[in-house]
Amino acid sequence: MAATSFSATKLLHQPLPLHSTRSTDNNNTLLGNHLKDSSFFLGSTKKLCMNKPFSVPQYQRRSKGVFAVSEVVKDKKKLNNLLITKEEGLVLYEDMVLGRAFEDMCAQMYYRGKMFGFVHLYNGQEAVSTGFIKLLKKEDSVVSTYRDHVHALSKGVPARQVMSELFGKTTGCCRGQGGSMHMFSKEHNVLGGFAFIGEGIPVATGAAFTSKYRREVLKEADCDHVTMAFFGDGTCNNGQFFECLNMAALWKLPIIFVVENNLWAIGMSHLRATSDPEIWKKGPAFGMPGFHVDGMDVLKVREVAKEAVARARRGDGPTLVECETYRFRGHSLADPDELRDPAEKNHYAARDPISALKKYMFENNLTSEAELKAIDNKIDELVEEAVEFADASPHPVRSQLLENVFADPKGFGIGPDGRYRCEDPKFTEGTAHV
Repeated sequence: MAATSFSATKLLHQPLPLHSTRSTDNNNTLLGNHLKDSSFFLGSTKKLCMNKPFSVPQYQRRSKGVFAVSEVVKDKKKLNNLLITKEEGLVLYEDMVLGRAFEDMCAQMYYRGKMFGFVHLYNGQEAVSTGFIKLLKKEDSVVSTYRDHVHALSKGVPARQVMSELFGKTTGCCRGQGGSMHMFSKEHNVLGGFAFIGEGIPVATGAAFTSKYRREVLKEADCDHVTMAFFGDGTCNNGQFFECLNMAALWKLPIIFVVENNLWAIGMSHLRATSDPEIWKKGPAFGMPGFHVDGMDVLKVREVAKEAVARARRGDGPTLVECETYRFRGHSLADPDELRDPAEKNHYAARDPISALKKYMFENNLTSEAELKAIDNKIDELVEEAVEFADASPHPVRSQLLENVFADPKGFGIGPDGRYRCEDPKFTEGTAHV
């Protein structure tokens, strides 16, 4: 794997060629002949190269000088231009391995009956979470989706708290009331996973507005906090997405919109669901930079993320980044994953982001097999301990049921005697029991 840097080009006025979405021929599937190209990722256009390094232009309302980037990374030739130090590489590797091992354990626990409801795993997409979130400060905010376990882990929420939440225990980050799709941590500024697609984007936009207000109105000069909003390709056809892009660009909010385009919205192919599958182009349409990056390569993701975070901290406004990635499991653990072409799944499995990072670090003498094995063992022990901790933790008491549900719990949740109504034996009278 070669090192990478930025290049930019003006937004093309003509539509870029799209790949075919219809085929019954096994040799001309969704990926077509591009399966033969190990570097290909769907939505890619011809490689765009510029001699000048990437720089963010000053955007003005109705400005015509909007820049967009399709493939933002090109090869560096010299080994002394490495993208990461040894220490940085080990941090990235450990975070990605933690995400993978944690999700694999979640699958085991789900099938053993330790978790209930829908559980959506992140396997295969680790480069996106690690590449972006490990650049953040504790004060920065992250807003996630229903596929939120690994985002919380990358932001620093302890594995035992995330696992306990999945088990529905009081020691979870939401005291067992959130579950798989609603990870939240005030301490780590994880503002929630959101089960309905798109609903987290306005929350993230509000968080970014808070940062700008504190800095410009309350004169808190050191408030350079940024917000990252994560969401999928299916969300990008929803109204909240477009409304918040407009608002963020209009007010120059310090937010990065991160599209985790794993090519499938449950069982709907991205190419069949949207008129222009190149999501990154919607950024320049609203006056902000749009990036399209290989989301299976943590180093490429990280380079794009560094530019976007720096831009937000400077007060230069929002950025839209489309990370083309792939989930290695079904939409959820209840999904038998029978709709995706096996050849497509094999193609992306061969581009495992953890394996790619290991290869880069070995080729550039940044680590040894023994060092990485030690990290693997450390993570295995950490995840095992998280399961033991969650399993031994208590379930919430019944009186917790209506906490954090009503703004004025005494008007409904608590009776005149000060006791929770749900504790009254007559509370469920007239209610059908299943």
